[in-house]
Amino acid sequence: MTAIASVFPATPSSSTALDAVRIKQLYFSYPGKLSAAVLDIPEWRIKQGDRVFIQGPSGSGKSTLLNLLAGILIATQGSINILGQDLGKLSARKRDAFRANHLGIVFQQFNLIPYLSVLDNIRLAAYFGNKDSSDIDLRAQQLFAALGLNRILVTKQAGELSVGQQQRVAIARALINSPEILIADEPTSALDSATRDTFMKLLINISQMQGITLVFVSHDIALAQHFQHVVNLTEINRARISSNVR
Repeated sequence: MTAIASVFPATPSSSTALDAVRIKQLYFSYPGKLSAAVLDIPEWRIKQGDRVFIQGPSGSGKSTLLNLLAGILIATQGSINILGQDLGKLSARKRDAFRANHLGIVFQQFNLIPYLSVLDNIRLAAYFGNKDSSDIDLRAQQLFAALGLNRILVTKQAGELSVGQQQRVAIARALINSPEILIADEPTSALDSATRDTFMKLLINISQMQGITLVFVSHDIALAQHFQHVVNLTEINRARISSNVR
């Protein structure tokens, strides 16, 4: 806990929380399937600093929603505001820059570049966030220590690491640019129960200390106990479920 606290000092809570996410009249369908809505959400909000667990069966659009929140996809209709910024009004290049500077993403398969070293995977994320390179290596080392990663691993290629080690590197990469929002898409699906529980404790501690808004998707309903808010996507999404959509 001390190591984590040194990297992530507690952020004072605000009595009036602002919206981290605000959705209005969101409608999304993939190109070529305009008649088949994947998401149809009239309104939804997440306050800054909230920890939100999103559940729902396969095909309910969970991963599609996360891609929209990250600006990887753009709404067919309606608006998605992230930290006050309407993503639909940004060019693709500006969305990429916004994502790099304000959002951290932990993917299900971690998406590390296997032939790059652990440290270079982290440096690459910092580069896209346009961060001062002189501070990155020190911050990366602090993150590794906080996440329980042996310093010896930083020079290894990412593809040589165990699944649990890759997961912690993925968290460090997601946190290197000090994001306000952390998005996690099924990050525990490949882990055993002991590794999963350790991961969840780290993730919740870090989000609490730094006041990071956490948006977490999983099929594992047992993880819901760690979160302030639990949202069943089928209850806010008016679109029909498709077996071809994540």
